[in-house]
Amino acid sequence: MPIFRLKNSVQPYFWGSRHAIADLLGNPSPSPVPQAELWIGAHPGAPSMARYGERWISLIELIESDPVGILGRRAAGEFDRQLPYLLKVLAAERPLSIQAHPDASRAREGFERENRKGIAPDSRHRSYKDPNPKPECLCALTVFWGLKGFRPVADIAGDLALVCPVALKHVLERLEEPEASAALKSFFQALMNLPYRQRVRAVEEVVEKVGGFLSSDIRHQWIMRLYDAYPEDIGVLSPLFMNLVRLEPGQAMFLHPGELHAYLEGVGIELMANSDNVLRCGLTPKHIDVPELMSVLTFEGRDAAVIEKRPVGGGEFVFETPAREFRLSVIELHGNGKFRSRRERSVEILLCTRGGGTITDTSSRKAIRFRKGHSFMVPASVPGYTITGDAVLYRADLPPASIA
Repeated sequence: MPIFRLKNSVQPYFWGSRHAIADLLGNPSPSPVPQAELWIGAHPGAPSMARYGERWISLIELIESDPVGILGRRAAGEFDRQLPYLLKVLAAERPLSIQAHPDASRAREGFERENRKGIAPDSRHRSYKDPNPKPECLCALTVFWGLKGFRPVADIAGDLALVCPVALKHVLERLEEPEASAALKSFFQALMNLPYRQRVRAVEEVVEKVGGFLSSDIRHQWIMRLYDAYPEDIGVLSPLFMNLVRLEPGQAMFLHPGELHAYLEGVGIELMANSDNVLRCGLTPKHIDVPELMSVLTFEGRDAAVIEKRPVGGGEFVFETPAREFRLSVIELHGNGKFRSRRERSVEILLCTRGGGTITDTSSRKAIRFRKGHSFMVPASVPGYTITGDAVLYRADLPPASIA
């Protein structure tokens, strides 16, 4: 099997950028419509195309033709002969929905349940697009703002009592339960199920209080921005009960299944299990399913962790996560730098985000020139490869436990 050039699909969601992905790919910028995500992988919703001889074929079809050769023997067995990860470029100019993703058992059960109900795969009322879990890691290419997990109970109670003491009085009382996890669950369920008029009153009370502070508190500034975008959405209050995270370029965060989160602004590399299962509760015109979301959420209040890249030698840096489906790393070459692949390898996808160079199969000696925006898949059966040039490439592969 050779190294394959890839051609990838762009998702034109309304919250996307008209510059970031177009600039990365070298296309006319601004783009005619917002471009939100570049999908690089083998998800049935938008599989990449691989250059195979003189033609382009679906990456799904290519993997099906030789799953062991492409994925590796152990990975082909462990992940049912499918590429277990999906690499994306995410470009957010507007906030994305507040959401969470299921673990493996909830994903299988939900997918089968919606199939039995006859909900069409592309229906806007469908929550489960596939039977897979969706842990994910996001690494910032620009300054990136997001919301990650619940804040500690005491912090939520103190800040909400300051800005919304009347409209949310009975909701705040839920936070007084002695056990923190139960208190968070009771609070969040009450908040999400507020009748429309109470929800609007709560948002208006918070916005009036926050607007009167002329505050330098970044959480208050984001409340006002969210209010401008979604004025009647209870998600406007999310910076008060969720951790607001600012990632500098090169920093990352990992999102476990069941962890509430939202991406607010910025451009990043996102690597996740090969899934499109999303359960939403706010800041979106899309399908919202609060009861299903409640069934998958983890209610734990804690500060959000930021992941720093760890050098592993040869110009490579890895972002450590507990995911079994993927591993994210970045290769940084300067001048006429050279990178050599590991001896023990799995299937890899590489995306160049800066500069350019050459990738060479060390067995066949076939060399492919690349530049910013180009991507490749390197099958597990390729004995090794080298990269030379002045470039930055993000790489998706499998953690050592899944390499055969």
